[in-house]
Amino acid sequence: MASCYIRTPVQYFHQYRVWYLRYSVGHRMTLTLYYIEASPPVRSTLMAIKALGLEVELKRVDLPGGEHLKPEYLKINPLHTVPTLADGDFIVWDSHAINCYLVDKYAKDDSLYPKDLQKRATVNQRLYFDCGVLWNAGLTVLGAILRQGAKSVSKENEEKALNGYTSLETLLEKSPYLAGNSVTIADFSAVTTITSLAILVPISAEKFPKIAAWIKKMEKLPYYKEGNQEGLEILDRFVKTKLA
Repeated sequence: MASCYIRTPVQYFHQYRVWYLRYSVGHRMTLTLYYIEASPPVRSTLMAIKALGLEVELKRVDLPGGEHLKPEYLKINPLHTVPTLADGDFIVWDSHAINCYLVDKYAKDDSLYPKDLQKRATVNQRLYFDCGVLWNAGLTVLGAILRQGAKSVSKENEEKALNGYTSLETLLEKSPYLAGNSVTIADFSAVTTITSLAILVPISAEKFPKIAAWIKKMEKLPYYKEGNQEGLEILDRFVKTKLA
């Protein structure tokens, strides 16, 4: 006998809510993401999009060709960064802000970004940690290779990455995920940053066992491969061409 899938009332409500938000007032509100596959911040937003089951129009930005510096793109995002999200007429950039917005507006529950003030404050702190510590190290280490033409990671830059790893290891000693016992958008941001940084500064499972175990858990998420792994492999190949 063929089996059939029966939606629960909660799933029906979520489907209707998303439909209403996207099609209210008789106008189809299209989500558009300006992106490049290799970007770690972009990949964190792709993970959020996949986790939420959203349909998004993807518009690739030609960064090497300078498309992000053209007037058309600067009108959308004067900071000329990716990702940038357009939800109808509303524009928001910075992956951390985008992910918060998407979960608040479209998620069926608040597990990825809790509404409880203390839990949300913890997630926010971890997002700022990614932005101020991990991604800061990522920009320094990757930028030296991709933008400044260095052929190896300097001792100073390696130390900056390792300091970030040490801080992340300490945070993961408190809980299996970055902000508690379940996945949140803080994990999306940190895992896309840390796996990119690890291309140049490998993560020792012996020295950082909590990070290694956490990455393995993240890799098991059904949306990890499409959200992070594919773009990470593109970045890995690009970095290796610069080191050759």
